[in-house]
Order: sequence, then structure tokens, then C-alpha cells
Amino acid sequence: MAGPQQQPPYLHLAELTASQFLEIWKHFDADGNGYIEGKELENFFQELEKARKGSGMMSKSDNFGEKMKEFMQKYDKNSDGKIEMAELAQILPTEENFLLCFRQHVGSSAEFMEAWRKYDTDRSGYIEANELKGFLSDLLKKANRPYDEPKLQEYTQTILRMFDLNGDGKLGLSEMSRLLPVQENFLLKFQGMKLTSEEFNAIFTFYDKDGSGYIDEHELDALLKDLYEKNKKEMNIQQLTNYRKSIMSLAEAGKLYRKDLEIVLCSEPPM
Repeated sequence: MAGPQQQPPYLHLAELTASQFLEIWKHFDADGNGYIEGKELENFFQELEKARKGSGMMSKSDNFGEKMKEFMQKYDKNSDGKIEMAELAQILPTEENFLLCFRQHVGSSAEFMEAWRKYDTDRSGYIEANELKGFLSDLLKKANRPYDEPKLQEYTQTILRMFDLNGDGKLGLSEMSRLLPVQENFLLKFQGMKLTSEEFNAIFTFYDKDGSGYIDEHELDALLKDLYEKNKKEMNIQQLTNYRKSIMSLAEAGKLYRKDLEIVLCSEPPM
């Protein structure tokens, strides 16, 4: 087994398969936290430069710091100083860039939630590997992308390995939502405000005044405003409306049940 100096794979290729892309990701996201950042980012940039110079794709001069800054301006779409997987998919020439394919066809978080609703059939808050396959095949059909069984299998496995951070063979909603473009990923907005189940039950019970087990859109609106104020988070009306719409995609005939909202607002099981 080679030590950490092992040559990063495939960076020089003109096109990557989904699994090669994943190997590059795993190589650089050394601590496995879902981002390439800090020292990892410097290593990645250096290796990318080297590979591209080797294949004549990159000028040899220029100051490293400057180039890295330019690179981050171009690719770090949400300007958090880190590269996440979907941002990396835009840097590397991934075959049929399948991540982007999903992004284009799950255009909005509301559509994403509708698709989630359809495949999380047992309302467990997770999509299992076999449900994921159906989800992806639907997306590919929508996108008019020809695919065969082995390709679908590869995509399913790759996405599982990419997004199943705790390795339990299923995807939680917040793991799966990383397929969404950052600006659409309203679940990220709740990251610092996840509730324990006790807190969640208390706030849900407060808004479910008649104890029916569900709330409607107006009650959800009040609940979200409340949550933002408690967490001293800024929130404009447009955003709030979008989040509310997205969450209401989980509802049935305008009734948002406790279990559905819990998937969005509660902390995930510990990794």
C-alpha cells in the first residue's frame, strides 16, 4: 500500500467516468467531511496544475496564490472557501457530467422534494439503494438521457458512495440534497439550526393547536419565522416563501405531517 504521497489518479484525463471522479474526490477529501478545504485544497490545486501543465492545458507561469484565488472565484460558487463535490464536478471533465445532469433536471428544491416524496415510500427519511435506482432512472428519463442497466447501476453505486457519508447504504434527505445546486439547497440553510426530537416535538405541538398530527401552510410559515428568530438568522420574505413551498411539497393535500417536517428540521442520526 503506498503512503500518502501516492499520485492522485486521473487528473490528466480529458474525460472522467463517474467512478474515476469519485476516486479523485476521495483522494483529496482526506478527512471525509464532504469538502476539499485548507491543506487539502492546496494539494488539489497543485496536483491539478501539474496535471494540466503536463497535458499542455495550463500556462506554466504566474503566481500560485493569485491563480488559486482566481480558481476559487470561478468555482467556489457559494464563496465559503471550500470546494464541495458538485463544485468539483464543474472543474473536472466528468463523463456526461452526470451530477450536472441531475442538477439540471431537479431544477428546484420543490421538484426535488416531490421526487423525494415519491421514492421515500415508507416515509423513513431515507432512500435505500433500490429506491435510489428508481429515483435516478426517473431523472434520466426526464432528461431524455439514454442509459442501460450497467450504467444505471454505476450511477447508483457512485451516488451512494458519494453521498452516503455514514456508510449505512441509505441516503438521508440532507445527504441526498447535496445533488441540488447550492443556491437551491434550502436544507443547507437549516444546518446550524437542527433540532433535537424533543425541541421539534415541542415546536410542532405548539403549532398543531388542535392536535391533529399535521399543520397547514400558514402554520408552517409561522413556525419557520419563529425558528429563524430564535436562531437570530436573517431571512427575507422571498426566501421564506420558497422554503415553505419546498417543504410543502412533502405535504399531502395541504397537510404537512409531523414525520415529514421532522425529516427536514431534525438533526440526522449521528454519523
